Amino acid sequence: MKILVINAGSSSLKYQLINMNDESVLAKGNVERIGLSEPLLKHTPQGRSPIEIHGDYKDHVSAIKEVIGTLIHEDYGVIESMEEIKAVGHRVVHGGERFSSSVLIDDEVMKAIEANVELAPLHNPANIMGINACRNVMPNTPMVAVFDTAFHQTMPQKAFMYAIPYSSYEKFGVRRYGFHGTSHKYVSLKAAQILKKPIESLKIITCHLGNGSSIAAVDGGKSIDTSMGFTPLEGLPMGTRSGSIDPAILSYLMEKLDISCDEINALLNRESGMLGLSGVSSDFRDLHKAAAEGNMRAQMALDVFNYEVKKYIGAYAVAMGGVDCIVFTAGIGENTPEIRTRSCSGLEFMGIKIDEEKNHRKLGRSDWDGDISADDSRVKVLVVPTNEELMIARETMNII
Repeated sequence: MKILVINAGSSSLKYQLINMNDESVLAKGNVERIGLSEPLLKHTPQGRSPIEIHGDYKDHVSAIKEVIGTLIHEDYGVIESMEEIKAVGHRVVHGGERFSSSVLIDDEVMKAIEANVELAPLHNPANIMGINACRNVMPNTPMVAVFDTAFHQTMPQKAFMYAIPYSSYEKFGVRRYGFHGTSHKYVSLKAAQILKKPIESLKIITCHLGNGSSIAAVDGGKSIDTSMGFTPLEGLPMGTRSGSIDPAILSYLMEKLDISCDEINALLNRESGMLGLSGVSSDFRDLHKAAAEGNMRAQMALDVFNYEVKKYIGAYAVAMGGVDCIVFTAGIGENTPEIRTRSCSGLEFMGIKIDEEKNHRKLGRSDWDGDISADDSRVKVLVVPTNEELMIARETMNII
């Protein structure tokens, strides 16, 4: 069975075609600058060099048509016809409380996704455009929505409620939703596989550390708490996002800077985090380079980030009554040994110890499963590359 995975942005469309018989990626690519000047499709067939296709992709429908045409192209295609695609799995950022699992898309589901636009105004509209485009081009192919928030719907009320008037929850749905759920689910399942233990028996802390970062407490395969909240702004400080701060800072800065609600949101989402603290960059590679050259603000930003990761690890170990495994994933979690070291340093009293030789190995070695724990560490520490596209494909196959 071949499944097409779609992740639509406002002016982009990422895709992978996966053969579920062996979970191999037959082709992957990205359409950039949809509806803008000089749009471009970058396409990589399995085992072959990438190609670039310039075209007039004025909307997501034309972009999807080009993707399908590319997949069946006689020179660089990977399938004979569109009929080989048995289903399409769509990443949808926000499912609200309505969806605790992936679902087959119909008109009622579309209405529910549209109703959640106000909860994810930067993401859900783009996801909707991607779904509508695929339904337009492939009307007889089953479509499945896989929600970033669904995995966290197992959180108990004590973990997802905010201590503000209850009417805010009743009327407007103000609560912790959490994000990156597809990634947290994938790496926790992979960790159980690596440890050769049933996930139902494990207490796992998953650290999805990238330009957007979140941590989750996964007890017995279910999310019981996570660092992101009503929006992806809460929790850890990130590349350009502030993370959790005293909410009174908002009104204070709005008055002092004489700025609007939209402007304070922009400040917290795009001018804060590592960029705001360091004044150097939101990219952790730039921060490590600057810190090594003696930039004290870059070092401070890294210290703040590592300290916050460490606090969440400790808090979630308490929330679960222990921890068996810590997983680092995503761009920073997978590729930055220094972050892993500093985030776990000082946690030896919890039985968490890293082997530095293992920690500095390159991912992908056939003789290494990603275990960076010291031999005497009571808690396993793993580096697990995330694969949200494969998780979406699996969810899609299960639904259809």
